[in-house]
Amino acid sequence: MAGSSLVLTDNSTLSKLDRGLYAVEQKLALLSGLAVFSLMLLAVWSVGGRNFFNQPLPGYVDWIEQAMPLIAFMGISFTQRDGGHIRMDILVGALKGRPLYLAEMITTLAMLILMALLVWGTWAHFARSFDFAMPLWSRDSSMDISLPLWPAKLLAPVAFAVLCLRLLLQFCAYGRALITNSETPIAVPLVADAATQAAMEAEHVSGRED
Repeated sequence: MAGSSLVLTDNSTLSKLDRGLYAVEQKLALLSGLAVFSLMLLAVWSVGGRNFFNQPLPGYVDWIEQAMPLIAFMGISFTQRDGGHIRMDILVGALKGRPLYLAEMITTLAMLILMALLVWGTWAHFARSFDFAMPLWSRDSSMDISLPLWPAKLLAPVAFAVLCLRLLLQFCAYGRALITNSETPIAVPLVADAATQAAMEAEHVSGRED
């Protein structure tokens, strides 16, 4: 499923954790957006320098390599919270109530296990690059202007760790919904109907979104 969804809140500890983590995810997503904007400015600088001064931006490709983890990874937990990732809901979309919550728990647990393995793997990749004893604390660097690569490599395990926290929280939320058989589970994305989706989009466009 991809599209508009809503996440319900209440005064429970689970909902407070959800909102607290969401604040962190919003900041990471903002960093991702700023990275995209920065790459656009670098592209203008590089192309303009090449065309007008015969001097493109030195290390343009190196800076792109540094920014790519920001663009690719920093917003994934934010998107997971709002239910924006592409999913195939042929089976799960037909379920309701406890069968739906159980299916969501299973798929969320599978994603959590996969992401935990990716945290372990990407952290090991970062550790091979980082060394306090080396210049700029780096065992490797970019090809052109020798930027240290460990900052970019660190972003992946950080982003994946935040996603693991989100998946763990959603797993608990689905478990709570399974036990209580709630029709309005909190801290998980609910698919919005057409009228609600239109209202949400109107609020977003008008700038009145809370």
